[in-house]
Amino acid sequence: MIVPRPRLLVWVGLLVVPAALLSAAGPRAAVTAAAATGAFAALVVIDAILAPRRLRGLAVEFPETVRATLDREGTFEIRLRNPAGRARRIRIGLLFPPEIDTADREKPVDLPPAAPLVGLVWSCRPRRRGRSVLAGGVIECGSPLGFWGARRRVAGGTEFRVYPNPLRERQGVAAVLMRRPLAGMHARRQVGRGREFEKLREYVPGDSPEDIHWKATARRGRPITRVYQVERTQEVYLVIDGSRLSARLSGDPPAPAIERFVSAALVMALATEQQGDLFGLVAFSDRVQRFVRARRGRAHFDACREALLGLQPGAAAPDFEDFASFVRLRLRRRALLIILTDLGDPVLAEEFLRALDLVRRQHLVLVGMLRPAPARPLFTGPLPADVGEIYARLGGHLAWHDLRELARTLQLRGTGLAIVDHETLSAEIVARYLAVKQRQLL
Repeated sequence: MIVPRPRLLVWVGLLVVPAALLSAAGPRAAVTAAAATGAFAALVVIDAILAPRRLRGLAVEFPETVRATLDREGTFEIRLRNPAGRARRIRIGLLFPPEIDTADREKPVDLPPAAPLVGLVWSCRPRRRGRSVLAGGVIECGSPLGFWGARRRVAGGTEFRVYPNPLRERQGVAAVLMRRPLAGMHARRQVGRGREFEKLREYVPGDSPEDIHWKATARRGRPITRVYQVERTQEVYLVIDGSRLSARLSGDPPAPAIERFVSAALVMALATEQQGDLFGLVAFSDRVQRFVRARRGRAHFDACREALLGLQPGAAAPDFEDFASFVRLRLRRRALLIILTDLGDPVLAEEFLRALDLVRRQHLVLVGMLRPAPARPLFTGPLPADVGEIYARLGGHLAWHDLRELARTLQLRGTGLAIVDHETLSAEIVARYLAVKQRQLL
């Protein structure tokens, strides 16, 4: 298609309007004005016919995939192919999806002569995690006389993969995310003697009778003792509830709870890597949606990011029993399960308690949930302004009391419950994990 350019409007004002005024001066002046107007119209028509030819041979090559991080400036490159190698000035605009912000919707580009391929760097800032597609763009080139602009749509198909940004939680877990292996480290007392078998040795006075290996003692004819060591490589699984409960908004600015869960998962992956443990990932709603077996290394971290990329809240209620059955079948080795969910609904809390009995005897379970906004003790905060706020405070106190009772019930089953604010979720989860490591509970 072709569109008029400002030059055409300027020349129309300079020629056509004076010619119309000149035609009123007499027959001869009218003939001259008509001839001038006709000649100008012929040039404009010829220029419009030749305009699309200026785009012949031009092609735009888009990258297949662009990987970016949420709320961080990123760049990608497109290539303009000009086989003829003719110098020309064009404009190009890209049709970004609404999830991607950019400062430059369109850019002018000067194609130099004898340059069949020109690279163009574009900057963008993703505003939403997940996948989106760049539909393509539009290129425009001026006609030979500059009266028209010839435009053509070019197909894109570039897939934007926007990953979560764990560095947003760096204020709470800055020491854990340090890349240098010895930075910020200090001596931490290990509680307990360890659970991992190391070797057998002869009995020494003072050894506990519980450590005597009776079969080895019978074979050798003298007391033999087991020696244990502190476990250094343990399995840690972070479990994300991706049901309708994770769609609840929290924080300032408000965001779905699943965004906090995803960020906490990546922070935990970095923390376990530095502690020498194996990190795994499970996401479920009415069924298990994602499962990444516990491993370590850079490639494994990238696999976890890919698994979390398209995770969005579902419309179904969580099925805790299906998740518990999955864990019993797939996880044979004792592991630490950190479950991020919402247990504010008493009915779902009862279902969770029944499912917990299937896994707590084999695995160590910790539960983390975001604090509901009204769930606060009664006599905290400023004084209520009116009667309506008093009733709201009473409702929040009842919700807080129910969560306290739930925490006591879980504690009797050997499970901890962390009710934290959305800003401190990652820091609290990492602190609980380090406490488990220090006390050798796993």
